[in-house]
Amino acid sequence: MITIDFSKRNNLGLCEFLYESIKEQILENILKANEKLPSKRALAVHLGISVITVQNAYGQLISEGYIYSIEKKGFFVTDIAVENQFFQRKQFGKKSEKNTCDGNEVEYDYSQVVSTEKKYFVDLKSNTTSYEKFPFSLWSHVTRQVLNSGDERLLQRMSANGVLELRNAICQYLLEFRNMNVKPNQIVIGSGTEALYTMLIQLLGRQSVYAVENPGYKKVARIFEINGASFIPIDIKKEGINIKDLENSCANVIHVSPSHHFPTGIVMPVRFRGELLDWDTKEKNRYIIEDDYDSEFRFNGKPLQTLQSTDTSDCVIYMNTFSKTLAPSFRISYMVLPLKLTKVFEEKLGFSSCSVSSFEQYTLAEFLRKGFYAKHIIRMKNYYRNLRNNLIHSLQASKLAEISEIQEEDSGLHFLLRINFLYSGEELKLRLEKQGIRGSLLSDFFYNQSNSEEQNNNHVLVVNYSGIKKEQIPELVSRMEKAILE
Repeated sequence: MITIDFSKRNNLGLCEFLYESIKEQILENILKANEKLPSKRALAVHLGISVITVQNAYGQLISEGYIYSIEKKGFFVTDIAVENQFFQRKQFGKKSEKNTCDGNEVEYDYSQVVSTEKKYFVDLKSNTTSYEKFPFSLWSHVTRQVLNSGDERLLQRMSANGVLELRNAICQYLLEFRNMNVKPNQIVIGSGTEALYTMLIQLLGRQSVYAVENPGYKKVARIFEINGASFIPIDIKKEGINIKDLENSCANVIHVSPSHHFPTGIVMPVRFRGELLDWDTKEKNRYIIEDDYDSEFRFNGKPLQTLQSTDTSDCVIYMNTFSKTLAPSFRISYMVLPLKLTKVFEEKLGFSSCSVSSFEQYTLAEFLRKGFYAKHIIRMKNYYRNLRNNLIHSLQASKLAEISEIQEEDSGLHFLLRINFLYSGEELKLRLEKQGIRGSLLSDFFYNQSNSEEQNNNHVLVVNYSGIKKEQIPELVSRMEKAILE
């Protein structure tokens, strides 16, 4: 039976304190995943409170994804209890304290703006987020609070690596959710990962040779190229980057996505992570850029430990963004520099101004600090899990099931659909487009078009499903059937 000490509730109402107490027990894994909770009446009698109080607290927990109900069976803990504990802490032990430091209005009708971008029924190529699920009310609430604060810091020049409050909030979030113990001076805020990669090139030098995964996200290599840096594609195997090819190359910097590779979906095993970290130590001035793309959306099991949290050589540069979890318009990304690069950053780039407005940073800092972001991630994980399952089940129940195979790693916002199609990959994309479906193939992400492995994968469709609406799925599958089978 759940035990709650109401003497500690201070000024909180009974319902709010009950909700917070149960949530804390779930996050601390006191209440285990899929554990059955007491009925509303039983818990009310046990705690000496009203049934309606329990009902309201349970309702809030259900809406935020901490618990779920099964008709005629009761209430159960959602499998998110590990989210705050992921792994055993390193030598740092328990959660650290927060890091500290030192006229007339004109109405414009935007509905009249006409976009020149081609519209599709569904865009499987874009890895956008679900706009409908953005927490507008919470964000508006925090925004008003920040504006009403009248804090003069909103108008002051900020440091090159961003406002301290946001960097502190990110430090706390990374400790709780990614088992990373980092300091605020290691964090650099930027307006999207593109801006941060550009800064990295300035930091590590254009003379460095940057290795990228093949196949991989080509925009990264393009950024290296336009900034005058050399890059080398390194083939990936089923387990991840080919370490032997990396060792035989002249690269001293490697860009990887070990937790969920795009586009293959590969999750790098522990052994390969160890080999990659070992490569990092064999020569001076070697660095690993860890792109933690999509790491928030691992649907089953514990989220994977980051390379940064296991790095003992201080050579891993961690990258992440809020654009994939909140909305594409949130051009707020961050990187965690190795301690030895923080002084170099200050010397080389300390004169510059942060590319993200202070107002946005203060707002996001409050959003993180109050726990709204963590709750949003939980809700979105449940939403995307259901969306993915619905889409996969619809494909498996369709006529496409006989000529296709779904490949996924139970994580991230995309999966692969291998299709037995008689014609070329370009013909497949053209037929899909005629049905209002924009898509990309695995072959599109290879750097060498003559690569034999690529040729074997030119009928593998990369399905980014995060921008699909649930009600679109039946029509989407029907259109795919027409494009492929007719």
